[in-house]
Amino acid sequence: MSDAILVLNSGSSSIKFGLFDISRAEPDLLCKGLLDEHDAAPRLTITDTSGKNLFEKRSDAADDDGKTLLVAVLDWIGDYLAGGTLLAVGHRVVHGGRDFVAPVEVTEATIEALAALTPLAPLHQPRCLSPIRAIKSLRPRLKQIACFDTAFHHGLAAPVSRFAIPRHFEEMGIRRYGFHGLSFEFIARRLSEIAPALADKRTVVAHLGNGASLCAMRNGSSLDTTMGLTPLDGLMMGTRCGAIDPGVLLYLQQEQGMSTGEIEHMLYQESGLLGVSGLSADMRVLLASDDPRASDAIDLFTFRVAREVAAMANTLGGLECLVFTGGIGEHSKEIRQQVCDRLQWLGVRIDHAANDQTRQSVGATDSAVEILVVPTSEETAIARHCAAKLSE
Repeated sequence: MSDAILVLNSGSSSIKFGLFDISRAEPDLLCKGLLDEHDAAPRLTITDTSGKNLFEKRSDAADDDGKTLLVAVLDWIGDYLAGGTLLAVGHRVVHGGRDFVAPVEVTEATIEALAALTPLAPLHQPRCLSPIRAIKSLRPRLKQIACFDTAFHHGLAAPVSRFAIPRHFEEMGIRRYGFHGLSFEFIARRLSEIAPALADKRTVVAHLGNGASLCAMRNGSSLDTTMGLTPLDGLMMGTRCGAIDPGVLLYLQQEQGMSTGEIEHMLYQESGLLGVSGLSADMRVLLASDDPRASDAIDLFTFRVAREVAAMANTLGGLECLVFTGGIGEHSKEIRQQVCDRLQWLGVRIDHAANDQTRQSVGATDSAVEILVVPTSEETAIARHCAAKLSE
């Protein structure tokens, strides 16, 4: 068995992971898994690339930082590799701030610096750091590499990067960073593989899922994005509000007596699709519902996506390609249809049959904009970075 890299992609209540063979020019996915902590009894599942179950384990309760199931993952991988070596663990870290603009090997100083960024991503940063700390205590000699969701947007320049607040705050690092960078990076490379000519097109990539953002890109570079200092900005999401009048927050604090903690909880966990519908943060549930509040949430979501696509097109000076990715973007034909219908004035025309079948290209023959559905893989992007880092 060849040498491998384990990639961990930590979410709010689960960790997706993949084991990659890096003996070839391109990392090759060997198997994948999910460490799901939604239930009272957290569950670990590992499958091969075809979906066949390879291993499953439950723990009695949420243990200290998920160490029990992480031990199970590492032990199982040791047996699975059968003579091969686990060279490193790569991690998706949501916020890199000003200083982390490329993958880095994790040290105690790195962990401390990343933990200091928690106020900028309170829902995500602790979840990213938890398995890093756990593995460091379990396997202190195992190399760990942090890859950052903000890094792809590091080149954003003024005015895109700037808030209209006193200049000294910008000098402190309060600026627009952008997120979902590992996904956008993967899509940028994938577009050049699909057709080299796509790379030069004025492209908006819509990463639509429980977290959602857009990226305006050209020639593989990010020129604009909808998220800002934190992953709370921009599009309406599953439980996050996206862009909001800051006066609303002042009103809630000053007139409704809400504390900072209560407002933070509301903005991150009670808003978005869940807040507007009062039913669910899951787009599939809302699409299947006859409740008019579900339709209200869907309508607002597609309105916000379409409005921000137009803003991204303004940054690009036009729109030549629109890419849907992420859980909703890849799997919801209804949302793709509604977004494209709102963008007809930009020459966006969707092919209904192609969209219903989720083909790679779903643009109509008379569409002025190429419309694509491209699955993303943050784990593959991380594996590439780790392989490159190990070869330095």
